[in-house]
Amino acid sequence: MNFDKITNFLDSLTEGGLPSFDCMISRDHEVLYRHMDGTSDHAHTVPIRADQLYLMFSMTKIQTMTAFMQLVESGKASLDDEVSKYLPAYKNLKLEDGSAVPSDRPLLVKHLLSMQSGIDYDLERAGIKRVLAEKGMKATTRQIVDAIPETPLKFIPGTHFLYSLSHDVAAAIIEEISGMSFGEYLKKNIWDKLGMEHTFFAAPLNTELTNEGRKEKGLPYTLADQYVYQEQTGKIVPMEPSCNYQLSESYESGGAGLISCTEDYAVLGDAISCGGTGKNGAKILKPETVEIIKQNLLGPDSLKDIENNMGRVGYGYGCGMQVLMDPAKLGSPAPAGVFGWDGAAGSILIMESISHTSLVFTMHVRGYGPAYGVIHPRLRDLLFED
Repeated sequence: MNFDKITNFLDSLTEGGLPSFDCMISRDHEVLYRHMDGTSDHAHTVPIRADQLYLMFSMTKIQTMTAFMQLVESGKASLDDEVSKYLPAYKNLKLEDGSAVPSDRPLLVKHLLSMQSGIDYDLERAGIKRVLAEKGMKATTRQIVDAIPETPLKFIPGTHFLYSLSHDVAAAIIEEISGMSFGEYLKKNIWDKLGMEHTFFAAPLNTELTNEGRKEKGLPYTLADQYVYQEQTGKIVPMEPSCNYQLSESYESGGAGLISCTEDYAVLGDAISCGGTGKNGAKILKPETVEIIKQNLLGPDSLKDIENNMGRVGYGYGCGMQVLMDPAKLGSPAPAGVFGWDGAAGSILIMESISHTSLVFTMHVRGYGPAYGVIHPRLRDLLFED
């Protein structure tokens, strides 16, 4: 890879108006490259820090899948298990036309992990609103997840791909199997093992973690101020530090709930790309489990869905992460098997388990389309260019 080329590309982002970025590349437990630029506050006066915090949004899914696959490799769960085995609320599911999900086509764990469950990403669904009205900010992960099936499925499980709350449901299964809260499980089995000291669950609103909030509470770290991209005007404008996927103070979203930093995700990405073993020797997954994560689980119709609805041309989807299947279709130098996922504020983790290579890119702009259509593909290609 050409580090000068990567630096020039990254520098063009802030020159083009991106408030900040941070990028780390690792291979075989060694950091090969790091470059960051920009500011962490809306006034553009505070340079970003090495331990800068970000709302990770859907990059949370990488940790949720790591946690779930730990249970699979230990024999406590199977991809072919029925979801109702762990969550009885998922028995007797209905479809939108009022019919029952066929008994021979039940919702399986692998349908959750691969976004083929038939659930959607509607945070305003009747069941969620009911639980929040009853329990308020004390509503738990399990209480909210158990209410999701009050809205019928969009399709028979396994027949289509639809990005959804499926990984929040997977988090509730982790709680049921482990007897811990989802956050406790992650801390014990991933964060503490790898030394990820700046990773934790967000609140619905995170004002106390921003630059101004930190001054008041004396915290040693800050959450970068958040922005949103206005597609109609092309402007990047300030917004509050909210995580709308954290539905209550007691909810821990397996799909989008974490706050973390570039360095912690670099440690995680390095461990996964190196067969599940971190630089410190901690084993969070077996190499064969990492390879299972990378196996495409989508059939022909679902592959069309992920391409047409999410623009992921040449990609399949395994256990919670996209998998590059056809680099030639993209004209990409990246090898088949590159995998990872991104988040709603533009961050991404890209991994490759043959060369033990990983790249973490963080930013903090919600809904920034060029992140997914331009920045992420370019970083993937630069990572594997000669």
